[in-house]
Amino acid sequence: MAPWRKLGIIAGGGELPVVLAEHCEAEGLAYFVASIAPLADPSLRRHPGAAHALGAMGARMQALREAQCDAIVMLGKVPRQDPRMLELDDGGMAMVPALLAAAPLGDDALLRAVMAEHERAGFRVVGVDDAMSNLVARVGVWGAITPLQEHLEDIAKGARVAAAVGAYDVGQGVVVCDGLVLTVEAQEGTDAMLRRAGELPVAIRGTIAARRGVLVKRPKPIQERRIDLPTIGLRTIECAAAAGLAGVAVEAAGALVVRRDAVIAAADAAGIFLYGFTPEEFGEP
Repeated sequence: MAPWRKLGIIAGGGELPVVLAEHCEAEGLAYFVASIAPLADPSLRRHPGAAHALGAMGARMQALREAQCDAIVMLGKVPRQDPRMLELDDGGMAMVPALLAAAPLGDDALLRAVMAEHERAGFRVVGVDDAMSNLVARVGVWGAITPLQEHLEDIAKGARVAAAVGAYDVGQGVVVCDGLVLTVEAQEGTDAMLRRAGELPVAIRGTIAARRGVLVKRPKPIQERRIDLPTIGLRTIECAAAAGLAGVAVEAAGALVVRRDAVIAAADAAGIFLYGFTPEEFGEP
């Protein structure tokens, strides 16, 4: 039994909000989808909810109140924007000072400010993993392919590098091949980072015919884990496979897997492994 009466899903772009809405519907849970237009997936229109532009923060929160939501989850892709460039309603205007103060400090600081504004408005902010626990990455090998020792060494290095850059609120992902860091994720996102890895000279990376290297994703050490956890889905597997990688590794209990069964099947078909690591594996506290 969920510790809230009704869940408000503030939905950005991508498949994750769709999966959560479908889960709530299937389980008979009370929910309301507050879509961010035009970012949210059109399929969300069939669920109970309303759509507002990104800057209509006051109208969105009022819709959530009228729907009697006492808890909210914020998920989906929302491109970083200058609040001063948005068409803001009165509620959005009231948030501008807090958002402008947080924006130069990085994405995590900005998301924390957005979350704090919703908490100040009386909503309980929960993580998507609290609302749908089977999205959470599990420990160990998920599919038919097991990482080799050299892959585990690349994962260990990738985990350390991701933690280091994440401490500066840079990104959540890194690609490592034979101990060499090929790419680090910043504002471009995981898919674009993987495309860059696939454009590097074949002498330092894997190919579809001879796979090498690993994508590693983990939360930033500074991260507020109720929002913006690292996420992988079918598109991640497609991009990793096209880049010639041997596998994808994420921090167990610190990442989300969208449509897990389909992701595992796609990885098996592509010949790449999926692995959930723990910080303790690499001597982290």
